[in-house]
Parts: sequence; structure tokens; C-alpha cells
Amino acid sequence: MSSLTLKQFQDQVSELLLRHRSLLDVLSKFQQSGAAANRSVVKSITECGCIQVNAAKQEYHPEMTLNEAKDVLGTHVSGHLCEQCIEVVSSELGRNLFYMSALSNILDVNLEQVVENESKKCTTLGLFNMS
Repeated sequence: MSSLTLKQFQDQVSELLLRHRSLLDVLSKFQQSGAAANRSVVKSITECGCIQVNAAKQEYHPEMTLNEAKDVLGTHVSGHLCEQCIEVVSSELGRNLFYMSALSNILDVNLEQVVENESKKCTTLGLFNMS
């Protein structure tokens, strides 16, 4: 089975989205689905316990090399999502992607182009892209 492209997914969303075609509906559903994705991660921590958050100040020093910084700066996450939590988080992220695609369709934005542009920015700006 070949991989589904973003364009194909975007077209599929366009065909399926009937109830929430209004920009305002899609914006609110996109925000709601993002919150649900966040909540699924939180439940992985607070209810399942398959992952833990151990947050503290990141000890970064300007004189560190890039490799040293990568070794020192962490995600604050320990453990791994269990099979059930992966399924729930993936489902919520999928729903969020659905509404992102719907928003892109309404605004006539090509997601493949968005990804390509962001990738070019990452390549050009490298480490400074998200600073």
C-alpha cells in the first residue's frame, strides 16, 4: 500500500467535511481537537502513568557546543507511551490533523506546500529556526 500524501488527505477531508464547513466552526473544532490531544497526553501521565514528567530548569550555557547542548537539554519526559495511550494520543492527533486540513481547505492553503516551506526554513535557518 502506498503512502497517503498530504494532498490526498486534504482532498479526502474536503469530501467528508459536511457539518463543520464554516470557518468559525472549523477554527473552534481545530482548537478543541488540539486541547483533546493535550488532554490525552496528560491522562497518559496522571491516569495511566506510562510516562512521567520531570521538569526543571534547562541547564544551558552559551559556551556549550551543539552536541553538548543536545546531551544536556531534555524533553522532561521519562518512560514511553503504552500501547493503549499511543492509540488514544494518535487518534486525537489524527482528529487535530483532520481539522487542520479542513482549515487549510477553507483558506485554500496547500499543506504539502506548507510542509515544504517549513522544511526549507529548517534547512536554511537550522538551529536558529525556532529560537
